[in-house]
Amino acid sequence: MGSIWELDFYSRPLLDEQQKKVWEVLVCESPLDISTPIDSLFRYAQYCPSTQVNSGWLRTALQEAITKAGEAPIKIRFFRRQMNNMITKACQDVGIPAQPSRRTLVLNQWLQQRMAEVYPQEPGYQGGTNASVRLERPLPQRLPDALEGQQWAFVTLASGDFADMPEWEIGFGEAFPLDLAQISSETRIPGVLIFSPRALPIAGWMSGLELAYLKFDTSAGARLLLETGVTESWILANIKNPQTLAEAEGFEAAKQKANGVHFIGVQSNPEAQSFAGFWLLQEVNLL
Repeated sequence: MGSIWELDFYSRPLLDEQQKKVWEVLVCESPLDISTPIDSLFRYAQYCPSTQVNSGWLRTALQEAITKAGEAPIKIRFFRRQMNNMITKACQDVGIPAQPSRRTLVLNQWLQQRMAEVYPQEPGYQGGTNASVRLERPLPQRLPDALEGQQWAFVTLASGDFADMPEWEIGFGEAFPLDLAQISSETRIPGVLIFSPRALPIAGWMSGLELAYLKFDTSAGARLLLETGVTESWILANIKNPQTLAEAEGFEAAKQKANGVHFIGVQSNPEAQSFAGFWLLQEVNLL
């Protein structure tokens, strides 16, 4: 499997000599497994004058990034929906699929670091002028009929247990190094396991969704939501049983203690030694 990139193209809290916003493209590689060294991931950054903000400039920047990396990624993730058309067009022009996604963990952390350490040192810095991303929230969708009625359970693992993850038998999945989330090896990481005789088709369907995170939601009854893409949301389960409700609250509390890190796994049954699908996830606030 080839690499996956994360991309942001947007204005920064900087003004040029004409008092116009300075834009910037950031490109970085997504870690795809738990053993990937963060420092080894490809990164590319370039400022763009406000007069040249278009898909042509972005296409040229992407071509330069590909040249520097030595190979093109198999897809590019981006979280900023208001830039959808421009980013999608530039990616199409270089022959790479663009994927709206909230799974941009390295990019988000890099942005935070640049907001704190890089932009304040630049000429024309305007502190506090970049608002966070605001995402519209469509109503959660029902899962496809073929995926409903499965058994599932809340579980937890110690952070240290994931050291063996490269040896686990996993059909579909994706992970990231836990040091990216800055949690200790003793931290308990909560998760949800789904059990079904159709585990492989379910995992295959989920692998095409750009999984973002799981969330226990009480805005319209108690339910467990699977967030995907940039704004999509699926109702994984409606929770009515008091014991399960307590477990769901415990899941959300443990997720917060683990800096948003959690997981979802798909197995054929609770005794299975392999996973049809397993994804390490993190809920983050996108900049």
